[in-house]
Amino acid sequence: MDFIANFPLFTIIFSLFSGVLCFLLKGKAAKRYTFVYEILLICMVAAVLCYTLQNGGEFTYSMGEFSAPWGNEIRAGVLEGVIALLFMVVMFCSISAGHRFIDTDIDESKINLYYAELNLMTAALMSLVWTNDIFSGYVFVEILTLTSCGILIVRELGRTTLAAVRYMILNLLGSGLFLLGVVLLYTMTGHLLMVPMQETIAELVKDPGVYPTMTMAVGILTIGLSIKSGLFPFHYWMPDTYGWATPASASILSSLVSKAYIFLLFKIYYRAIGISVFEQMPIRNILLVLGICGIIAGSVSAIRANNINRMVAFSSAAQIGYIYMGIGLGGVVGYSAAMFHIIVHAITKSQLFLTTPCLAEVSGDSLLFRELQGSGRRNRDAGVFFTISALSMIGIPVFAGFSSKLQFGLAALGQGDIKLILVMLALAVSSMLNAVYFIRTVIRIYTEDPRKSERTRHRPDYIIPMLVLTACNLFLGLFSWVTVDLIRTGLSMFG
Repeated sequence: MDFIANFPLFTIIFSLFSGVLCFLLKGKAAKRYTFVYEILLICMVAAVLCYTLQNGGEFTYSMGEFSAPWGNEIRAGVLEGVIALLFMVVMFCSISAGHRFIDTDIDESKINLYYAELNLMTAALMSLVWTNDIFSGYVFVEILTLTSCGILIVRELGRTTLAAVRYMILNLLGSGLFLLGVVLLYTMTGHLLMVPMQETIAELVKDPGVYPTMTMAVGILTIGLSIKSGLFPFHYWMPDTYGWATPASASILSSLVSKAYIFLLFKIYYRAIGISVFEQMPIRNILLVLGICGIIAGSVSAIRANNINRMVAFSSAAQIGYIYMGIGLGGVVGYSAAMFHIIVHAITKSQLFLTTPCLAEVSGDSLLFRELQGSGRRNRDAGVFFTISALSMIGIPVFAGFSSKLQFGLAALGQGDIKLILVMLALAVSSMLNAVYFIRTVIRIYTEDPRKSERTRHRPDYIIPMLVLTACNLFLGLFSWVTVDLIRTGLSMFG
């Protein structure tokens, strides 16, 4: 096997080592090391994606000498390569554009601890992408939960402590339910590796009497990861969690952490349960309904918010609803729409959370809408980047959000009349609601306020990563078929 086939494991081991190393380094050294190490990881996952495209599309890396059910495997395919590259690019851009706020929001003695947490989080993210073992998934879900709380509470505000406690309680509830689902599936199949588990389930479900127990196990597992990812009605932890974190943390938590949980759930449906078995369960229809409810509820809550960060956070809840709606629609078109929206939302939402604090800086450090008037004029860079992301979220053509909503519309065309009507209404209503709160915000930040005149420009370490995110947004909008084809190629190898 070519040396590149070792890279998925290296991304995990290297990230774990980097977390320990940054804990020992001083703050500035830990920051510089993390920048270099993140670039190296981007190169490694890009090499894995190219390798899978050129050499058969997938490979499995077995660790240790134990076979199923105790073995441990890493599986790399086209879809994993795409998601891993997305995670690393967004992680690097979030740290690069947000490091100035990290320096000001976090006590100098704890900056190295912050970067150590980020590196351990990267290990968990990479593990959830590559793992072919359902129990290893649970282990790194817990690591991701702990590091997420770590990068939130390290800011040491009263509200961040409260938000971290609430986030921890709900996430531990989700983790417990997820573990219970894993235990039930292991009890029924005797396997933890995804492929042997799927093969055993395919035999078990030939007995119709097994379906209720199997559905219960998958349902419990689904509820656990739905809580952790913020599906309606479990989304009310988002505003405080995202709103009070330092900008880099808010970007990473919203764009990457919630998506990692969804991607793991999707892998379990496809590779551990078997997609044909999953599609016969009522869970898919429930996810469709909850996804649509989340789209509307999140958008309505965003309209009612008086704080720009809370508005963007509630918008995240709505976008999570889109992803689950795509899973609920099912079929290759529905699943590819859901995966495509994971990419679109990660790119767009990270940019939004990295611009709002810059608008607040020139508005008396206030995130309240009434204080943000004219902030887009006073900070032109942040105003432009916020506007681009807002237009994408609304679904304006040329931007990524339009292509994403188009994919959901195409997925709905293959469904029955009721699902088609529900999805089309959800897309239309949510687009109008998105326009209400995003256009209102854009108008406000560009309406001149004669009381405030301070202006600011940003350094290249902020501009360059934001331009990268903007370029990704436009690429996904103008050339969406490239990414969709990659996703569908990955799905064809996923079963």
